[in-house]
Formats: sequence, C-alpha cells, structure tokens
Amino acid sequence: MNSTALIHHRYAPPVGFNAPQVSTYKASTVIFESVSAMRERNWQSKDGYTYGLHGTPTTFTLEAKLATLEGGEHCLLTPSGLASIACVNLALLCSGDEVLIPSNCYGPNLAMAQNELSRYGITHQLYDAMNPEDLSVKLSSRTKLVWLEAAGSVTMEFPDLIALIRVCQEYGVTTALDNTWGAGLAFNAFDLNVDITIHALTKYPSGSANLLMGSVVTKDDALFHQIRRCHMHFGWGVGANDVEAVLVGLHTIVLRYAAQDQAARGLACYLQKQDAIAQVLHPALDGAIGHVAWKKICGNKAAGIFSVVFKPQFTQAQIDCFCESLKLFKLGYSWAGPMSLVVPYKLETMRAEWPAGVARGCLVRFCIGLEDVTDLQQDLAQSLQTLGVNVL
Repeated sequence: MNSTALIHHRYAPPVGFNAPQVSTYKASTVIFESVSAMRERNWQSKDGYTYGLHGTPTTFTLEAKLATLEGGEHCLLTPSGLASIACVNLALLCSGDEVLIPSNCYGPNLAMAQNELSRYGITHQLYDAMNPEDLSVKLSSRTKLVWLEAAGSVTMEFPDLIALIRVCQEYGVTTALDNTWGAGLAFNAFDLNVDITIHALTKYPSGSANLLMGSVVTKDDALFHQIRRCHMHFGWGVGANDVEAVLVGLHTIVLRYAAQDQAARGLACYLQKQDAIAQVLHPALDGAIGHVAWKKICGNKAAGIFSVVFKPQFTQAQIDCFCESLKLFKLGYSWAGPMSLVVPYKLETMRAEWPAGVARGCLVRFCIGLEDVTDLQQDLAQSLQTLGVNVL
C-alpha cells in the first residue's frame, strides 16, 4: 500500500442513496470528466460545477431552499449578513452614485457607507423610513439603490414598505431589504415588489448561535448575474459544515419563529405593566410605531425581539446594573438562538436625532430564546427589583 493507492482509490458509491439531510460536499477542487467539459463549464451556471468557491450540491441546495423561503428565484451565500450588504452595495454602486439608507438602519450598514463606500466616490443620505415623502424628496438621478429595513434596528419601528417601494418604483430605483427580522416568514418581500433581499442566516435559519452566514435573494435574472459576478470577484465563500448546519436549522425555522414570537409578546406585555418602564417597542403592540403597517404587511407574525425604554429617572449606570443582574438573559449581540440575550444601548450615540415617538430614557433590547417563558419572566422580575421599584 502506498500514497497513490490511497489518493486514487477505485471505490465510487452507488447511485440511489437518499435521506432527509442532503450530503455535505467539502471541495475546493472539482474533478472534470474531460478537457472539453472543463473548458465548456460556466462558473455562472448552476447546471454544473467548476470550483468549490462557485458552488457544490450542498450550497446549491441551501440556496434553492432559501430562495423558496423568501419567495425569490435566485440566491447567493455569503460569509455573513454584513457581507451580503457589502455584496449588494459593491455590485450595484459606482463612483458618483448615491445610496439611501433608513435612519433607523442596522448600524454597520451605515458605517460601511460612511467609511468604505465614500472611499469609492459613493455618497449616501439617511431618510426617515416612517415618512415616504421624505424618501421621495431625497431621491435624485444619482440614487441607484435604496435600503429598506423592517422592523427598524433597535427601536423596532415598522415602516410602510408598500409605500416606500412604490416611491422607488416611480423613480426606477433598485430596492434592497434587510429581511433578517421577517426571516421570509412574517411576510413575502417579493409580493411587495422589492428587488433584493439580504438575510443574516446567522439568526433564524441557523437558530443555534454557532455560525455566521448571509444570503442575497432576488427574482430578477439580470440583477442576479450582476451580483453574482461581484460575489465571485471578491471571492466570498462559505464553509460546508456551516451550510450543513443551516440546512438542519431550516427544518425547524417555522416552529422556532412562532415560539419566540409568542414568548416575546408575552414578555413585552408583562414589561408594559411595570412602573419602571416608559415604553415597550414592539410592532405587534397596539399603539406601537408602525403597528398599522405591521398589521397590514405581516398579518400577525413578528420576530422574537423587542426593546424597552426605562423612565428618565433611572441612570445609565442603574440600567447597566439591571442588565448585569439578569441570570437567564445573557449579555450578547445577535438573536434568534436558543439563549435569551439583552443589550443596553445608548440611543443618543446611534442616531443623529432622537427618534420620533420613542420615549426619552435608557433603552434595552431583549432577544428571546427558547427558555420557559415563566422562568424568563421571573428573571426580569428579580432584576427589576434591583431598581427599587414595585414589580407586578
């Protein structure tokens, strides 16, 4: 026995094996049957395989499932949700172009525009996502892309996506939606005529808080090929084991989304009754910012995430101590995993202006996991007591 026999083994598995979980192909090199096949194979086509970076049966399967989940036709995988945002920006924007971003956006999206896109001569403006007229005023001939987000990051406003997209269509501007919150379950973005969605698969599709991955989905063939070229040129690849994990997570995404939604609403309603709380920010609550638009677009579905604003009498130090006193809620970013998380934010450092409709005070975001809701409520109660207030 020598190394040649080990490498060039004769065994080939027979065809016909099938199982609920697809095979996990780990490959950089792809073997061709002939020189002509090697020369004729097109990396842009999913009819065959050229190199591991361009796709395997495992990645193509996940892309097909995600396109189905979000109601699109084409999907590309990226190393993270933020990488998906970068891929769309770099594929569609050139020097002299402008991108519009909602003022309540995911912070790294804005930071990318400020620090990276600006280096390429691409400008940006912020618009009020709760005011379609503000978007209309800021659109110009230089606007080539408008980012949408529902619900808004941290403050959870739910915009009238239908109206915002209609404005963009009137100007012939491409729209891209960060659909991580909706996860392809709360609503079908492409039914609203959005052009592109990005999704942080790190969240609901994975569900285990153990990997980073993103996706870009579209129904438009030309947009897909334009984004795919950029995707290839920047060499964005994902690990086969992570793809396998997301494929497993997708089996239960509908159940987990519904369970975390129900738990979050229960805890949000509980906190609404507490003396220490000035406001609970959750689009499904009556009177919430954008509640009417949420009801129209989502029906009755929401992600398991909400924020609260404490009354102004409490200092940031007290609220930080409240967060540290929680036992089941852990301090950490991200969401949609099995463990509930809490983050105190300094909203005044995140926004140019204090958001309209949001009470003044220290803001805390809760991301609900899969623990027993009664246990989570008891944890909130014991930590609220550290503030010296009456707890119901």
